[in-house]
Amino acid sequence: MDGRPLHAHLSPLGDRFVAAVADAMAGGPAVLPVPPGPQSMVAAVLAELRPHAVVAPDGGIDARPDPVPCPAEVAAVVPTSGSTGVPKGVELPAAALAWSASATLDRLEAGPRDRWLCCLPLYHVGGLQVLVRSLVAQTTPVMSERFDPGALAGTDATFVALVPTMLHRVIRDAVDIRQFKAVLLGGAGAPPALLDAARAAGVNVVVTYGMTETCGGCVYDGSPLRGVRVEIDGDQRVHIHGRVLARGYRLRPDLTRAAFHHGALRTDDIGRLAADGRLEVLGRADEVIISGGKNIHPQRVEAILAGHPAVREAVLVGVPDPEWGDRVVAVVVPAHGTDPPTLEALRRHVGEQAEAWAAPRELRLVDDLPRLPSGKVDRRTVEATTRS
Repeated sequence: MDGRPLHAHLSPLGDRFVAAVADAMAGGPAVLPVPPGPQSMVAAVLAELRPHAVVAPDGGIDARPDPVPCPAEVAAVVPTSGSTGVPKGVELPAAALAWSASATLDRLEAGPRDRWLCCLPLYHVGGLQVLVRSLVAQTTPVMSERFDPGALAGTDATFVALVPTMLHRVIRDAVDIRQFKAVLLGGAGAPPALLDAARAAGVNVVVTYGMTETCGGCVYDGSPLRGVRVEIDGDQRVHIHGRVLARGYRLRPDLTRAAFHHGALRTDDIGRLAADGRLEVLGRADEVIISGGKNIHPQRVEAILAGHPAVREAVLVGVPDPEWGDRVVAVVVPAHGTDPPTLEALRRHVGEQAEAWAAPRELRLVDDLPRLPSGKVDRRTVEATTRS
């Protein structure tokens, strides 16, 4: 058999999966972490990605029919879903995972006694990469199978990776996590108010940008990791170059050709480089709202809205409108339920920091925003609910 076998791990947890990742990085069977979910979803992932065997949570292994070998250099295949919901398997070479881990450890100036707390799901690249960083650093990760804000205060780990929802709960519960040398924050846009609150509490937050196709975060606080280069093309698309890139999409050469060009990943993100060379991500190309003939980048306006003292979180949605094409609606979670913001106040706030035409024309207040398993806001549900 050319290449190497691929083993699908159902709902990966604990030391058994840590050992499987270590084996994969050393040349053993590649790992395919399958997220928990309905049986139909799990079946779709297995049918699309065609592993050799399925490893159950109790360690039992069942062979699969009609498997396809992995390229020899690939240590992990991480499933992601496209706009149609059909699973894609991102092929991550061992060398790319190791380079990403080593560059991260260098950037954070990690020492031989530093350990990582792993509280992100292991079926996402963020959780997987915590394990790889530990392997590269030759340390043992502290495993937490269920996120508990209070437990972060009692760990002897010195680094942790969180998504904004997790950090929000830590700050909300006034948990002291200053013992961490750095808290990597990624997976979704971080509201400025959350960053301000965390840093005011003495937390060293490092905001990361990246995706599964870049082995996780590859730009830290706007600055690329060692061996990574960022370019912005004429359409404002962000391109990533360097040794952290995926090989492509498993069994989908069409998707691979569309995303990877001349050794670079053409992302779906819109961005710009600041005067000091730091990357500023404005949003996704497919999320641009065209209102009154103007292109509005939701993520930029959402960050401004989240900086208002009366706003905890905000999502911008374009609703079809006969006059504007799309009417910009701000879906807002108030910071204080008894004193919600007004549309006039938010329009004025946005107008002070961006073009007046980017300000929302309608405000909808909600108690909370729907989330994906990764902790990201479920924008599709927000948009569908707002447009209904």
